[in-house]
Amino acid sequence: MKEVLETIIKNLVDNQEGVEIKEVEGEKNIIFEVKVAEEDMGKVIGRQGKIAQSIRTVMKAVANRKDKKVTVEFID
Repeated sequence: MKEVLETIIKNLVDNQEGVEIKEVEGEKNIIFEVKVAEEDMGKVIGRQGKIAQSIRTVMKAVANRKDKKVTVEFID
């Protein structure tokens, strides 16, 4: 699942080396903490958070296939 998220994020940003994804896994849930370069944060979040919400929706669909719950947090 982390690879899917990493692929999505890296295709959105200009500075791909600045992408860091930390995975915190519990029994039934996974939290992904996403850090990107400051100049790329707007590209990842999008207008009114629409891109961020779309990323969360895709990740929930992927997690649902594995009977997990996922949370994606964007950290500056």
